[in-house]
Amino acid sequence: MNKNLLYEFTIDKENKTIYIKREFDAALPLIWNAFTKSEMLDQWWAPKPWKAKTKTMDFKPGGYWLYAMVGPNNEEHWSTLNYSFVKDQNKFIGQTAFTDEEGNINKEMPQSTWEVNFTTKGDATLVEFMISYNELSHLEKIIEMGFKGGITMTMNHLDEILPSLE
Repeated sequence: MNKNLLYEFTIDKENKTIYIKREFDAALPLIWNAFTKSEMLDQWWAPKPWKAKTKTMDFKPGGYWLYAMVGPNNEEHWSTLNYSFVKDQNKFIGQTAFTDEEGNINKEMPQSTWEVNFTTKGDATLVEFMISYNELSHLEKIIEMGFKGGITMTMNHLDEILPSLE
């Protein structure tokens, strides 16, 4: 197992964007599936000890993923990712928002656009995220809420379960 995997996290306040580069020690088809199939996402898309719970997922342009992050005391925080572009095993783009259980957007919370690119890099797969916000205050709020630590733990969670997914 490769322990020298790339991880970069950059905040660009001028462009209201977070850039993340994260390498995984697995082939692209497996990593693509881990990011695009609800039964896999539910196993890792949350920082431990939290878990993800999908209510509905339709991975295609015009489709969406409605899910909750469920805490150790069964508290639920709902979100949606509305897919606007999908190129199989290459890229997807979607708009994210915090919601209620029915998918109604909480306009008090930040919303963003995620562009996620997948590239084969030898035996590994590089996943690059470009997360954009319309307002700097939204980017700053997400950072204040602990996004960097949360997404880092989430990516590490995927690393941990990869052997069980292969």
